[in-house]
Amino acid sequence: MSVQSPAVESVGVETPVAPPALSPTWARLEEQLEWYDRKSGQAQRWFKRLKVCQIVAAAAIPVMAGNSAPAWLVGGAGALIVVLEGLQQLQQYQQNWASYRATCERLKHERFLFLAHAGPYAASAEPEALLADRVEGLVSQEHAAWVSQQKEVENQRAASR
Repeated sequence: MSVQSPAVESVGVETPVAPPALSPTWARLEEQLEWYDRKSGQAQRWFKRLKVCQIVAAAAIPVMAGNSAPAWLVGGAGALIVVLEGLQQLQQYQQNWASYRATCERLKHERFLFLAHAGPYAASAEPEALLADRVEGLVSQEHAAWVSQQKEVENQRAASR
């Protein structure tokens, strides 16, 4: 079974274009968009959960102290705040949320430009190859930033020992 490519009309000349749904480049773009969108949402939810727990625990401390709660309970709430902040710093939920969201939005921008035959794709002789190059560049930048961030965290841990 053969699949015919749709044609895009440009100044009266029809140029065959691979259907995005059948293209490995398009599949990679969609896969990365879905991954970054999902991971951004997960990081956002974890960050907000930890922060809400910290706020609730911090607000409960003066209430417990004012009601003569046992010292272990007041101290436990303070310790919980420290543990939650430690988890946030260890897992980097806020930074990952922002970074993944930014990469997702850049990938959406590339998808829009490609589909609209705009920006760098307007003049490209091989727009799909250009899309592949730009998608991989964005993903590589994100990975390099993540590796750099992990090294920085390790250096901070080593310095605090």
